[in-house]
Amino acid sequence: MEYFVRYGEIGIKSPKIRHKFEKRLMDNIKSELECEFENNQGRLTLKTEETNEKVADVLSRVFGIVSYSPITQTITDKEKISELIHEIIPKVIDEGKFNPQKDTFAVKCRRVGNHDFSSQEMAGYCGSVVIDITNAKVDLSNPDFTLYVEIRENKTYMFTEKIPGLGGLPVGSQGSVVCLISSGIDSPVASFQMLKRGCKIILLHCDNNPYTKNTIEKVKKQAQRLQRYSVGVKVKLYTINFGQYLEHVIKQAPPRMTCVLCKSGMYQTAAQLAKFNHANAIADGSSIGQVASQTLRNIEATRYKCRMPIFSPLISLDKIEIEAIAKTIGTYETSIIPDGGCSAVPKYPETNAELDVVNNVIDDINQKDVLEEVWNTFTKIDID
Repeated sequence: MEYFVRYGEIGIKSPKIRHKFEKRLMDNIKSELECEFENNQGRLTLKTEETNEKVADVLSRVFGIVSYSPITQTITDKEKISELIHEIIPKVIDEGKFNPQKDTFAVKCRRVGNHDFSSQEMAGYCGSVVIDITNAKVDLSNPDFTLYVEIRENKTYMFTEKIPGLGGLPVGSQGSVVCLISSGIDSPVASFQMLKRGCKIILLHCDNNPYTKNTIEKVKKQAQRLQRYSVGVKVKLYTINFGQYLEHVIKQAPPRMTCVLCKSGMYQTAAQLAKFNHANAIADGSSIGQVASQTLRNIEATRYKCRMPIFSPLISLDKIEIEAIAKTIGTYETSIIPDGGCSAVPKYPETNAELDVVNNVIDDINQKDVLEEVWNTFTKIDID
């Protein structure tokens, strides 16, 4: 079988960068499919002996693909083109994709190269063949069924559907990002969004045991699900014994400051892991106003001590929007498994932290020294 694989924003890059991104996209696909590619002026044609089901599964999970189409080809000759249409139309009728008795149709033709006919003339010719076979009505504005014809020099390709892809950029085309992952709903979605922008993700779970329970297995399952979308690039997962830092915070700082100081420590811990893995940034699932640590004042205070860029791809999304993405990518069901929450959350957490006050408390509790002890507990977890 052959398929057209289409990309989007890759096409607006400079020729050198576009070539680099195209190669990454093809390499990612090849990591899960036995296939070959023909790259003709930005048109990627995938050739494989794999089943349609296997191809559909892989291409639906590869970032960088805007859409793809199963194609059939012949030589650019009207008689051969007519023969191919006579093969395709009965097949799509049998599959229920086209009912000539009630459906309208159109032919869309695209042409590259020098020919003795125009694209419009070829579309008209192909349309006349379809009418001869089916006697169906034509509707060029809003057809029920479309036959696509693409002519490139002496080759003619036909397809009947454009299957949507995930879009974005190929994973691995950008740098690495450490993504904080908590076992909840938001952080796996934020990690997914970073994959969509072509980043390799390094997941970090700050294990707050004994203040949280049964989170590592949930995080491992979330990581496994994210790996499905990181086609061609291995997802790394680390945990750290963050509970000992949190215990120090609870003993040494005002109770209302617990969440702010916890998040501040997480960002600095993520930065330390990023340096170790030569990553370029940190990402988390923050959404403005969703919880105590995510008010604007608290976001400023928790990130002030971290010198590395911090991305929050969900910052403007509400819970319903985030949950919808989680359900689509398959992390939602794992995220909602009860785990008791965090028992360290105070009754009245700080929601309007003053930066100077937070920095003074950070100094008072010797945050840096405590975190340096915690950093010795980084553990890499196998998600296979």
